[in-house]
Amino acid sequence: MKTGKTAAVILVLILTIVSGYLGMTYLGSYLKLGLDLKGGAQVRVQATTDVTQAEMDKVMSIMNLRINSLGVTEPTIQQEGNNRVLIELPGVQDPEEAIAMIGKTAYLTFRTFDEAGNQTVILDGSHLASATEAIQSSNRPGAIKTDEYVVRLEFDDEGKKIFADTTKMLVESYPELTIEGALSKGDMRRNIAIYLDEEMISFPFVSTAIPTGDAVITGYSSLQDARQLALLLQSGALPVPVEIVEKRTIGPTLGADSIEKSQKAGIVGLVLVVIFMIVVYRLPGVIAGFSLVLYTVLLMASMALIKATLTLPGILGIVLTIGMCVDSNIIIYERLKDELSRGKTLRASINAGFSRALWTIIDSNVTTLIAAAVLFWKGTGSIKGFAVTLSLGILISMFTAIVYTRFLLKNVAESGMFTNPWLYGGKGAGK
Repeated sequence: MKTGKTAAVILVLILTIVSGYLGMTYLGSYLKLGLDLKGGAQVRVQATTDVTQAEMDKVMSIMNLRINSLGVTEPTIQQEGNNRVLIELPGVQDPEEAIAMIGKTAYLTFRTFDEAGNQTVILDGSHLASATEAIQSSNRPGAIKTDEYVVRLEFDDEGKKIFADTTKMLVESYPELTIEGALSKGDMRRNIAIYLDEEMISFPFVSTAIPTGDAVITGYSSLQDARQLALLLQSGALPVPVEIVEKRTIGPTLGADSIEKSQKAGIVGLVLVVIFMIVVYRLPGVIAGFSLVLYTVLLMASMALIKATLTLPGILGIVLTIGMCVDSNIIIYERLKDELSRGKTLRASINAGFSRALWTIIDSNVTTLIAAAVLFWKGTGSIKGFAVTLSLGILISMFTAIVYTRFLLKNVAESGMFTNPWLYGGKGAGK
């Protein structure tokens, strides 16, 4: 018996068991669940004026952009009637915050003032190219240098020119004004006020001309507040005014009983598959059981890493790929049995079994990946979730079958622990 290979097998099996326990215990809390499994928030918004279909299409497009920016995956956004939109947000942490973001119009304007206090709009959101939150150092005269949260704005070429020309004009037209004097007298002729939905959110004093045409909105208490405004501005203004006519929190559409039954069905199916593999293929069937444990952990970790939303179709995709993972092992093990029946040694049979089964496994899985890609391309909502789960499952099952299973099977045979061909599906005594 070769001690090194025996130790390697035992170590890998222990790591598999530990990772399986940790994965089942902790990974579930990192998975995002869909409306059918966890529930979420439901909002209905309605246009307050007459609206065309083109305007409604734009409303839904902007809503989708805002919701995705909030990190909510697989939302449901659909039109109801001529002027309503139904929005369902799965598993949101703060429904009120999401609802507040949905309902805002985010109409941005930059304005100057004359001596009488009359306003002139110099720029609006149509010239905005991007808006990003940031942290910058404050260098106001007489103030302690501190970090502050801001929103940085970048305009298109026309907007940059207008902003640069305006700041230059203000500096040259009112050289006698200072920031202290302007504040004490309420004189805003050298300020550019920034309005969001007719509410002044900032009125920076133009101390020097800004030739680059860059603008910064200051005065936020946290980076999250700055990020919310940046997301609103980036998503653009709604084409028509809307109001929220209904908002409520909804529970899982499947119900707790259905979810529990689905989990039990998955566990029972997995156990029956493992028993079948052990009865038919003996020792390789035991290795296939460990391979399924590793597959499940890697699939859950991958879904948590990409922040995929798990829905019932996604669970069906997992169950389907478990069967496909076993299919790869069955192809390998049947090849192994064929080689043993021809009188080859155990080591030679294992090598030949894997090499001959390799391209069959790759071909069958590639065709399924093509089908999953088409589902993702043409599908929507939970269908895309199914396609993502199916694709991840196929790739991980190929890894566990071709790499993990081969490593364990070869090292078990070469360690000398089990050399009887009968244990590998063959007959008689081996070498």
